[in-house]
Amino acid sequence: MIKNKDLSFFYLTNSRLLKRINESKSIYRTILSKPFDFNLEESINTDYEKQPYAKNDKELKDRWRKQLKLSALSTITDKQKIESDKKLKDPSYVEKKIAVIEKEARENSLKSLDEYFDFIEKELDSNDWYSIFINSIVEQFDPHTFYFSPEEKDKFDISMSGKFEGIGARLQKKDNAVEVSELISGGPAWRAKQLEAGDIILKVAQGNEEPLDIAGMRLDDVVKKLKVQKELK
Repeated sequence: MIKNKDLSFFYLTNSRLLKRINESKSIYRTILSKPFDFNLEESINTDYEKQPYAKNDKELKDRWRKQLKLSALSTITDKQKIESDKKLKDPSYVEKKIAVIEKEARENSLKSLDEYFDFIEKELDSNDWYSIFINSIVEQFDPHTFYFSPEEKDKFDISMSGKFEGIGARLQKKDNAVEVSELISGGPAWRAKQLEAGDIILKVAQGNEEPLDIAGMRLDDVVKKLKVQKELK
């Protein structure tokens, strides 16, 4: 049974987490704003689960720097291989300089991290955080115990009932809009042939209702607007 003091601890924990998220954003953005020095000889322990907590802010920022540097180095190595393959196929091709590749690697890391943290801040609501909080506790006592929020319980029941709700398309956030990433064969959207993968959904409407602008709306809320229950064959 969840008591008021437990809820107070949950809100305090959530507030602290959001604070740490903002601190992390400031750290990685600062690190990725300038080139990495690959002439510096250093090492990194990638067994993150066994690492102790950082002793101070300086050590924490240095861990971030090394992890981002390792990620950039991996990306650079892959891109150099691609550039070499292009040169072999076309001798007239001018390979990108290492400085250009390094900058692209940092820009890609920045974009991925921004999208991840943007998802956390904009897509997860209090119910999602509550589920995460409760499950982090109950799983310590029994790995087979899991808490479902009412919304997640509905999704689970649908998946087990042989029915589905929706237009038959997988959606993903793209900036402030929603992109169709895939059409599900046999689904309403697939049969109607009016949507294709890569299409951007800007507004939604049901029946004769006025189209609703979904810019900035949570993906789960957009999906709710598109629900159409169908029997699976």
